[in-house]
Amino acid sequence: MYYLGLMSGTSADAIDATILEIPASGLNYRLIGSHQEPLPPELRAAIHRFAVPASDELEHMGTLSVRLGRYFARAALAVLARNKIAPSEIRAIGSHGQTIRHKPGGTEPYTVQIGEPAIIVEETGITTVAQFRARDLAAGGEGAPLVPAFHRAVFQSSVATRAIVNIGGIANVTFLPKDANARVTGFDTGPGNVLLDQWMNKHLDRPFDRNGDWARTGLADPKLLTELLGDPYFLRRPPKSTGREYFNLEWLTAALGSRSSTAPEHVQATLVQLTVESIAAALTQHEARPDEIFLCGGGANNSFLAETLAARLVPVPVRKTDTLGFPAQWVEAAAFAWLAHQTLQGLAGNIPSVTGARRAVVLGAIYKT
Repeated sequence: MYYLGLMSGTSADAIDATILEIPASGLNYRLIGSHQEPLPPELRAAIHRFAVPASDELEHMGTLSVRLGRYFARAALAVLARNKIAPSEIRAIGSHGQTIRHKPGGTEPYTVQIGEPAIIVEETGITTVAQFRARDLAAGGEGAPLVPAFHRAVFQSSVATRAIVNIGGIANVTFLPKDANARVTGFDTGPGNVLLDQWMNKHLDRPFDRNGDWARTGLADPKLLTELLGDPYFLRRPPKSTGREYFNLEWLTAALGSRSSTAPEHVQATLVQLTVESIAAALTQHEARPDEIFLCGGGANNSFLAETLAARLVPVPVRKTDTLGFPAQWVEAAAFAWLAHQTLQGLAGNIPSVTGARRAVVLGAIYKT
């Protein structure tokens, strides 16, 4: 049976769409096809404006959710057309949506994802599962990260303890013990690409630093790096999750302080080190050191970031999930295809030892055709 996964991450530059084959046995998942649907710059900017409170948010959120829903539907139909698969062959779509605010802390935790699922089901004719995070929050969890459950299903090995590092706008890590009965853990480590992209956009008016080429021209500032790593988030014990509402240009500007005259390329190089060191700290401080590390997410394609991280983690080998049969770019979208399957089967999609939820729960809301 085929399931379709849709994912738009913190960077909000595009929607990733994948088709995942899930056999009746629940084993040997196979990625059938993928597609990336770019989001227009003005739509991306509208999404990013929600990182901080503003006036008339309800009107903007409502219209933006409908517009994004159409783009999600377009991405779904495009990946089907590219792979010559009819909508009737897809059991369900799993749509993460676009997170515009994630506040798991406090007395009234909440999370908001837009990209109207009613639009997706209406325009594709395919049952759609969405709003995955909210149920985990209701069960006392962080609502994120949710991909570790998929990582466990497809990447766990009986011969090696593995760590899966997903570098999106925010980076997260999943620890997969080789003992299938041992506890799986994971959490958001901090910024992945989010600050790199924003700093690049601010100074060179480009959406991202391709291959880390600009960062390569700079030199990391050790004192600035130490100050950045001193943020309380990095010192918190998991479970924990974060987002653009925390790590953003305002956060960086405040940290720069009197260093505002530092050459922008040096700041960019320092931000690469921030991502590397926060991931490395998460990996090296964990109770069970991994034997193997695999990278996925858009940041895995930043060669400078990947090389710097691999050098930092020697002697543990660092490779992309491509070597495990899942191209790094498409793992997260495939995860939401899998989560849609879990929901329709009445199976839990969260891992309490990852999110901190009181119990494992079935995630998502189902929009039937």
